[in-house]
Formats: sequence, structure tokens, C-alpha cells
Amino acid sequence: MAGEQNKTDSELAAEWEAAMNEQVGDSGGMAGGWAAAMEDPGHGGSDGVKGGADRVLNQDEVDGLLGFNPDELGLSDQSGIRAIINSALVSYERLPMLEIVFDRLVRLLTTSLRNFTSDNVEVSLDGIRSVRFGDYLNSIPLPAILSVFKAEQWDGFGLVTVDSALIYSIIDVLLGGRRGVTKMKVEGRPYTTIETSLVQRMIEVVLTDAEHAFRPVSPVDFSLDRLETNPRFAAITRPANAAILVTLRVDMEDRGGGIQMLLPYATIEPIRDVLLQMFMGEKFGRDATWEGHLATEIWAAQAEVSAVLYEKKLPLRTILNLDVGDTLMLDIKPDALVELRCGDEVVTEARMGRSGERVAVQVARPLRRSRTTLAAFEAAGQTRKEAS
Repeated sequence: MAGEQNKTDSELAAEWEAAMNEQVGDSGGMAGGWAAAMEDPGHGGSDGVKGGADRVLNQDEVDGLLGFNPDELGLSDQSGIRAIINSALVSYERLPMLEIVFDRLVRLLTTSLRNFTSDNVEVSLDGIRSVRFGDYLNSIPLPAILSVFKAEQWDGFGLVTVDSALIYSIIDVLLGGRRGVTKMKVEGRPYTTIETSLVQRMIEVVLTDAEHAFRPVSPVDFSLDRLETNPRFAAITRPANAAILVTLRVDMEDRGGGIQMLLPYATIEPIRDVLLQMFMGEKFGRDATWEGHLATEIWAAQAEVSAVLYEKKLPLRTILNLDVGDTLMLDIKPDALVELRCGDEVVTEARMGRSGERVAVQVARPLRRSRTTLAAFEAAGQTRKEAS
């Protein structure tokens, strides 16, 4: 019986091989695999199931699990573990005034770099996004020059990174390099003193324009602290802290490069309330139209005023024991003044009387005006805010 069974298996494998050869035309391909599988007594069963469970994921499946897409490196439309990791980041879109500030920086920088290089320079804003500081340092393409600057009024630091393409382009322009020459990359050597000095002058121009761009929002002075070529020496905050990364593209006809400005959220925290505003009009002064409308509505508002003749505190036991016919003594003289109250506030004092058939009160003293002016109220609020 075993021989007949083996013969039957062999004939079945041969039939499968012949059928697959007719369809595919490959005698050593899939049909051979079927024949080998039928002849292998250890194939299938529990071993086959175990082998299927240990299948190794390919790179696309791993990227999908981690939420990594090499074609889209932004922070939008993320999934998987990467979305969980980046969930703590604050999007710059919650600070709409930043985009206005950096648009102003682009316009100022275009004019300043044209005057600095005496060449046709076009500056464009590539994007604004939120990053983690440690991830940004690891992604900086070397060689590059990193400048650490301090925001004096904000008591924080920032980072300006100039890539190698723009460094060599600026050096060519300032030193009279010819146009149309193939860009040459110099690797494996540090920047010379002349190159560093020229780039430092350009960075100072960028920081000066950044001061003017932020001036309508908040006066600030950006002072250059130091220049670094190693990202490890340019650490200004913890690697896990979030920061705003602004990418600027500088084009000088057939050459150019990029400038990146990084501002940690801790640096711009003092002006966070201003950056939350939607437009510049919210910052400068008061809205006279709104003040006039508010004053008109306040003058037309109705307020309930109560005349309190007498007040006395009694124990709860005494109040519960009151019965019909009991008398409560009012320790007040007939000519005593009564209080006029608006809510819980005492407005003035008045004297009881009668006008026709109605009980009336006659104001006996001027109204008690508030001792706190609007300016004093705003100053007190600013003091409490600074203290917190």
C-alpha cells in the first residue's frame, strides 16, 4: 500500500509539472517546486505553518509600521510610531504671526544681500516647520557653518546655519569669481580665516534684518555669540526640545544655497502671546472704535440698585424659632442714612422719604468712584503676568 501511495504521489507531481510547463513554459520553475514539495515527506504540516509565521518584513512594510515615508519628510499626515513620537511637538501654525515676521525678513534680506554682494540676489522662504533640536543637529549636511546668536531681550539663544553651497557662492561673489564656472566642492578641510570672516559678515547682515523683522512684534537685539563647524559644539538647548526651523533659499543667478534659522520654543516664549495674534492690528494700541462702542453700551446698560435700610446677623436657631407675631427690632433712627447697593458694592448713601404715593430715597453723598484707573489696572495685570 505504501508503494502504491508513493507511486500515486509521483504521478500526481508529474501531472502538476506537465500542466505548469504548458502554462508557464518553465520546466525548472514553479512546477519543479511543486514536485519537490510533493516528494519531500517533511514538507507542510506544522513546519510549514511555523515557517509562515516567521516571515521577515520587507523595508516598505517596516516603513509603514513606523510611519516613515521617504518621499514626505514633513510632519503632516504621519502615522505609526513616528506620529506618537512627534505628537508632543507644537506646530508653528499655532503662531500665525511668525509667518508674517519671516515674510518681512525675506523682503528685507533680499535688499540687504543685494547691497552686500552687489549682485542680483533673490531670497525666498522655503518653509517653516517644527523639529526636535537633536534631530535637526543630526540632519545638518556637513560641511557647514553654524552661528550661535543670543536674543538679549528674550534671554535665549538661536542658531543660523549656512550650507556649503552658499558659503562658496558668497566667497566667489565677494572675491570676484567668474560666472558659469562649475561648482567645486571642497571636502576634507576646515574653512579658512578669510572664508569664515566673509560668512560672518553675511550672518551679521541676516541677524540685523531679523531684528528689524521682529521689531513691530517685539524689540529684540540679536548678538552673534560664536561660529562653529561641528554641530556638537552648537548645542543651545536639550535634544528633545521643540524648535521652529525656518529655511531660506538664496539664489544668485547660477549659484546660491540655503540659510536655516532655528529658534527654540523656550527662546520665543516671552513673546508667545504676541505671536498668537492673527494680524498686526492686534498689537499696536487700542481699538478706538471698539472702545467707543463698549462705552456706549455701558452707559445704556441697566443696573439694579437696592436701598438697604438695616442689616443684622442672627443665629440660625433664633431664625428657626420665629413665629407669627414676633417682633424684630431695628436699631436705627428715623433720620439715619440707608445704603444704596448695586450687587455687593456700596454705591452711596441716601435718606428715606416719600414722593407722592411712592417711597423714595434722596442721595445724600456723592457716588463712590473706583480708585483704580484703566492704566493702573493694565499695569497691575502686567506685573502679575511678569511675576508668574
